[in-house]
Amino acid sequence: MSIERLDKLISTSGYGSRKDAKKLIHSGVVTVDDAVVINADFHVDTEKSSVAVDGKQLSFCTHVYLMMNKPAGVVSSTKDNIHQTVIDLLDKEFKRRFLGGKLHLIGRLDIDTEGLLLLTTDGKLTHKLTSPKQNVPKTYFVRLRDSVSDSEKIEYIQRFKNNLEIPREHNEEAFTAKSAELTWENSPNECKLTIYEGKYHQVKRMFAVLGNEVIYLKRIGEGAIFLDPALPPGKARELTQTEKSALEI
Repeated sequence: MSIERLDKLISTSGYGSRKDAKKLIHSGVVTVDDAVVINADFHVDTEKSSVAVDGKQLSFCTHVYLMMNKPAGVVSSTKDNIHQTVIDLLDKEFKRRFLGGKLHLIGRLDIDTEGLLLLTTDGKLTHKLTSPKQNVPKTYFVRLRDSVSDSEKIEYIQRFKNNLEIPREHNEEAFTAKSAELTWENSPNECKLTIYEGKYHQVKRMFAVLGNEVIYLKRIGEGAIFLDPALPPGKARELTQTEKSALEI
C-alpha cells in the first residue's frame, strides 16, 4: 500500500509545483475514483484508487531506474557551471520529481570515461551498489598506450589479482586495490578489467603502477547490469523488467 497526498501526486505528474497543484485541485478539476476532491491534503492509495485531471487518468511511478551510455566530455553530476552534465542529456520525461524523490546518479564516471551509468530515485539500490562492503563488480573496456607482450600480459593478470598497491595521487590517499580480474582482448593493448571498488581514477592508477597509460576507458558492466550495445552515446532508457529482477528490485 502506498498512501500519498493528492497535491504531491498531481505535482509529480507534471502539473507544476505543489502550489500549482493545490490551485488545480481547488478549481474542482481533479477526481479520485470519479469523485471531485478539492482538498489538497486528501490522501490517496495509489495502488487502489484512480486519479484524473480534467478527465485524464494519471499513472504514478514511485521509483525510476535508468541506464545511460555516457559519452566523453560530459560530467557525472546533476549540476555544473562549466560542462554539460548527464542530467542535461536526459529526455524531459525524466527531468522531474518522482514519488520516490529526485533522480540521482549511482556512482560516477570521469569526464573522459564513457559507458554505463545508472541513475535512479531509489536510495536503497544506490546504497546496495555503492557500499564498499557489497563488493559490486564494475567491468571496463580498456585501451592502453603501450602494447603488451604475451609474457607481460600474464604479469599484468597476476599483479592485478594480488592486491596491487596504488600510490597517492594529488589529495587522494594511497590504497591497496582489491583483487581484480583482467582478461585480454585479441589485441596487444586492449583488455577488460573487473574491479570491486570505485576509488578515484582507480583503473588509470592501476595501469600506471605497471608503467602503462589508459588512453580509452569505457564501463560496460556494473553488478548484474551490462551496457546495452544498441543504446547510443548520450541516450538513456529505463531498465527492463529482466534487468530490474537481476538487481533484485
